[in-house]
Amino acid sequence: MTSTVPALGTRTAEGSALQAVLLDMDGTLVDTEGFWWDVETEVFASLGHILDDSWRHVVVGGPMTRSAGFLIEATGADITLAELSVLLNDGFEQRIGRDLPLMPGAARLLTELSAHEIPTALVSASHRRIIDRVLKSLGPQHFALTVAGDEVPRTKPHPDPYLAAAAGLGVDPARCAVVEDTATGVAAAEAAGCHVVAVPSVAPITPAARRTVVASLEEVDLTFLRGLMTQMR
Repeated sequence: MTSTVPALGTRTAEGSALQAVLLDMDGTLVDTEGFWWDVETEVFASLGHILDDSWRHVVVGGPMTRSAGFLIEATGADITLAELSVLLNDGFEQRIGRDLPLMPGAARLLTELSAHEIPTALVSASHRRIIDRVLKSLGPQHFALTVAGDEVPRTKPHPDPYLAAAAGLGVDPARCAVVEDTATGVAAAEAAGCHVVAVPSVAPITPAARRTVVASLEEVDLTFLRGLMTQMR
């Protein structure tokens, strides 16, 4: 976990202002959800197994222990979870080394949050080695804190990653806006008590209390995120 925490200039006496923005990585800021599936497909093909495309919705957005474990069980592949995790991380790292497209609106949103000195954290189920590679494209200067899936006792859909991010920034989870692209990530953020903006990538997500669904990050800016604090109290 890395941290350089700025002053919380968005807090008010009433405690009703936006204190921090917590952002998922894969499928939210970088267009990589398809990369993971491609790597999983390639790795299992090398093991002599063809993945059913319907499984993609099962593994999307989850921690590697869950997604890799599911694929081992579903295929009956003769490989351990530890061995498969290494192959998947190696394959993904090679893939993002060739191309790492940002989601529409991601660069603009990160620049705006930095310009207004909004405490911002990157909260991902991906391992630290992957986050550090992706940060080179996103710009590490945009984040006061990053939380990786292999740095918390329980990762998404448990609330631990978002609770760790809020604690690291010294903010109230209820005064945080989280941006996520999967049901797994949304569940984690909501369990932590955060306001959620869902930008579905692979599978649809329905609106709910304290959850706003948008089609693209291009619909999300600082004014929008600040408005969540008053609209969904």
